[in-house]
Amino acid sequence: MQKRGFLAAAATGALLPLAGRAAPAPGTTPANPTLLTVSGEIARSNRGPLDPVMDQMMFKHGVQFQRAWSFDALALRKLAAQSIRTTLEYDGKKHTLLGPRLSDVLMVAGVRDAEGVQLGLRAVDGYRANVSLQQVRQWNMLVALEMDGKPLALGGLGPQWAVYDADQLAEFKDKPLAERFAACPWGLYSIEVGRA
Repeated sequence: MQKRGFLAAAATGALLPLAGRAAPAPGTTPANPTLLTVSGEIARSNRGPLDPVMDQMMFKHGVQFQRAWSFDALALRKLAAQSIRTTLEYDGKKHTLLGPRLSDVLMVAGVRDAEGVQLGLRAVDGYRANVSLQQVRQWNMLVALEMDGKPLALGGLGPQWAVYDADQLAEFKDKPLAERFAACPWGLYSIEVGRA
């Protein structure tokens, strides 16, 4: 085997855009790194139980599951995207956020649309927002992947942000900016589905 040839081929493959790679077959674990895991009361799964060694962050945050649905970047970007333009608490300016509806993400994982479904939206820093599936639908929450045409970065507000248009929602629009987004964890990486 020619080491240089192998390394050149590997480097070229890594530089290919995600859109050019084949999507994983339904029910299979994504080939690329997992960015979002949905666990709990779901009807579908593409991965087994939480591994305390390999799933360090989830384990440290107290997430537990026997099966889950994992999304990589390609799987999230394959879902129909919606956009909102809202004023953000971080700079007081309007920004355009783009990504799939949170309800669509949950549907892929087989979350049943039923009374009393509760969601724990967990961020990489451990913050957890508890919302109902009814609220997610009522607020038209997105899993934002981009802001103002640029991908949300890990270490910033991304790579995913569960967010709604607080400027348009009656229960948020008259609140001070600092109080509008408590149910919107940036750095979203885990969604735990349960019952009230």
